[in-house]
This record gives sequence, structure tokens and C-alpha cells, in this order.
Amino acid sequence: MPEPNEFLENVQENLKQIVQPFQRDLNQKQKKADLIKQCIRCAERDDFLQLDELLKSKLARDICEDETLESCAPVFETLGAYADKKVEQYRMDLIEDLTQKCEEAGLEMEMDFPRFTVLKGITGEIDFASRSTKINKKVLKSIDPRRIMAMVVRLKKQLYEKPYDPQAFIDALCKVYLELLEKEDLPAARPVPMQHFYLAYVISLQSKTFFQNMDKGKFNGYSLDQFSVDLWRYYQAGIGGSSQGYELQLTPGRNKALWLLDTQGELRQITAISFHKS
Repeated sequence: MPEPNEFLENVQENLKQIVQPFQRDLNQKQKKADLIKQCIRCAERDDFLQLDELLKSKLARDICEDETLESCAPVFETLGAYADKKVEQYRMDLIEDLTQKCEEAGLEMEMDFPRFTVLKGITGEIDFASRSTKINKKVLKSIDPRRIMAMVVRLKKQLYEKPYDPQAFIDALCKVYLELLEKEDLPAARPVPMQHFYLAYVISLQSKTFFQNMDKGKFNGYSLDQFSVDLWRYYQAGIGGSSQGYELQLTPGRNKALWLLDTQGELRQITAISFHKS
């Protein structure tokens, strides 16, 4: 006869072994029941977007293959066809609404659903499943065309409507580059890692006041999106190079690269930057 403690531990372990498969089966049944209840609620609200997502899930397929729930299969099939049709119509309406609102804002939109582009440097992707839209790196918890356009217009103001002088911009880039070569004792025209250069350029934009008191409020922010758009506007200006006769050269690559607009307005991974005397 085992000791009482050992006996009770054995009983606990045996009962655990008995209840675990029963509990797993119960949990799975509860998940299936919850999905069916969600479908009922979505049908009440005519929430076809949510219905479409639910009926295309693995759990919905498991329900259709469950012998105890076999009557669900034909209902799910007709409900799925209804949701498919409504989602497709919604998608077409959304594209039309978004394109129209873009035209009203005086902008051109290139749509390759779910992705879209407005100007160089502003790209978006609509995610039906999560009811969200990603514009550049920001996520908008909505697929409402009005809210999408409001965010696009806000971003356009940030990126395109600040004072910009392409000659002053390229001269400033060249100055930072030449200073880096001198500081690190590098030969002329040596490519400098892009991430390293971007950080040095952002630091060059800070005021003396900031370095005396590095308060967050005194920091002069300069986003990567802004850098990319400013490069694009420099290419578009066609001024050829810096005032000192240096030409900009960007090196594509993946090693510690930054995504930037190239001379054709396409986003590419740029791994290094250099200036060459023309």
C-alpha cells in the first residue's frame, strides 16, 4: 500500500489524464459554438465583412466536416455566397469612392487593390480582415474612404508643402558627406553606409540650442519618408549636382539599407551614398 501522499498524487495524475482529452474536446466544441453564434450576430447586423472572414476560417471548415454539426454545411455555403457577393460589391464601391475623393482633393491615385499610391512616397494598403489601412508606416483603424483620404492629405502636407530648395538640399547633403569623409579619414568618393549618413544628416539639422539642452521638444525631426521625398524632388528639379560640382550617387543593396525613392520614383533599398566630382 503506497503512502497517503503518494496515493493522492497518483490519483491526481490519473484524473488529469482522464479529464484532459475530455476538456480538449469540450473546448473545441465551445469554439465551434462561439463561431456559429458570431455568424448569427453578423447575420442580424448584415455584417458581411465579418461573415466573410468567419466563414473562410479553418474553424468554419472544421464545423462543416463535423458529423454532429453537418446541417451547418449547407447554411454556411449559402451564407458564404451571400457574403462573397456583398464583399465584392463593397470592394468596388470602396475603390470608386476612394478614387473620387482623391480627384476631389486634386490628387491622382494609382490603384492596384488592395494597394494604392498617391504622389511619390505615399503608399497605402487596405486590409479588409483587420478593418485597417496602412499608409506608409502608419496604421489607420478604418477602411472608410473619407478617413483614408484625410490621412493621405495630412501626409501630403507634411511631405510636400514645407519650404524646399533642391540646391540647398543637395548642398547640405554633400557638406555632411564631405565632413564624414574627413572625420573618418576616408578617401574621396568612398561610399558611406546609408543608415550612418542619414543619422549624420539628421544631427546636422539640429540647432545649437538642442546640443546645449537635448530636450525632446527642441529636436528637429526629419523622417525617412521626408528624406525619400526630398531626394525625389531633387531628381525632379534636374539641377545636376551640388554648387561645388559634386554629383550624387546612391548604391542599391540590402546590407543595412534604407528604402528610398530612386531617380524613377521607385522605392529601392539603398545601402550607401557617395558624391563624385563631375
